[in-house]
Amino acid sequence: MKKYMSRFIIAFLVLALPARSFAQQQIAKGTVQRISIHSKLLEGNLSGDDPSRHVSVYLPASYNSGKKKHYPVVYFLHGYTDNDAKFYGFQQHWMTLPPILDSVFASDPTHEMIVVTPDAYTLFQGSMYSNSVTTGNWEDFVAKELVGYIDSHYRTLAQKESRGLCGHSMGGYGALRIGEKNPDVFSTVYLLSPCCLNSTPVSAGAMPPGFSRAESIKTVEELQKADFLTKALFASAAAWSPNPENPPFYIDLPVKDGNIQPLIMQKWDANRPLNNLDQYIYNIRKLKAIGFDAGDRDAGIAESIRILDRELNKYHISHSFEIYEGDHINRVSKRIEDKMLDFFGKNLLFGQHTKQ
Repeated sequence: MKKYMSRFIIAFLVLALPARSFAQQQIAKGTVQRISIHSKLLEGNLSGDDPSRHVSVYLPASYNSGKKKHYPVVYFLHGYTDNDAKFYGFQQHWMTLPPILDSVFASDPTHEMIVVTPDAYTLFQGSMYSNSVTTGNWEDFVAKELVGYIDSHYRTLAQKESRGLCGHSMGGYGALRIGEKNPDVFSTVYLLSPCCLNSTPVSAGAMPPGFSRAESIKTVEELQKADFLTKALFASAAAWSPNPENPPFYIDLPVKDGNIQPLIMQKWDANRPLNNLDQYIYNIRKLKAIGFDAGDRDAGIAESIRILDRELNKYHISHSFEIYEGDHINRVSKRIEDKMLDFFGKNLLFGQHTKQ
């Protein structure tokens, strides 16, 4: 009996191993290029950040074999403290995009896309994708220079109907900010756990976390050693309350001498998308599709996108919205795989647009 069982096990392994190898061969892998793009719009930023930015570009598996095929492009904006290298496997991270893209496009090759991510890591660990003399014109870099470069160097479908914009956390904020201002460049927008959509609540006599510590930071070295909230405060100030006459950081913090500065808070509030959504409704209506989601344990962000949902409903703007079980990062990769890529697959144009 043992002899027959041994033969059975050996036969099973012989048959199973080629089957697994065959299955593995079916998922054709795309390629990733990490290039450098020099930006005229980021030149002269007061932070001293390099205007030549790394950009990771994912090319689907068929890109190198089908020399005549052109592809839609999805621009993925990373979050605060992240960079492009982390999301594309050049550095260790909590999520890597290429295996997700390979898997989805292997099962649905008709909807292959190019995916592009610029490195928005700055002196302040994030640009907030905002135009600022302190960190540079990030909105315009993404919507103009980056898009122009990708269209001129890769086989893209160079039309807004075939361009998507998305991002996680700070990148979700950037995707909404840039998307609502550039409906002539992008047609479809998706926000993953977008931060910073609404104002920071400030109670009378109460100091928000990080505010009181921020005033003690006097040097770049001290900033690098600071906690996350304090660093995020500096990044927000660099984006939304720059001051070219206030070295060494060239920013105005929302706290001075232990007191909240109302004028600076007003500047910040003016950059919150939920505060100025009404002024961009005509642009948002020009977008073909907008979607957003967040985890239920990501409480503040989940509440902000509930408000966004209500505001868009008020204007009868169709959109995709979901609160799912999760926190700020633990299910983002599955949301990209199961929801976001399908959203772009259904709403982007995968062929040349013919104007009537």
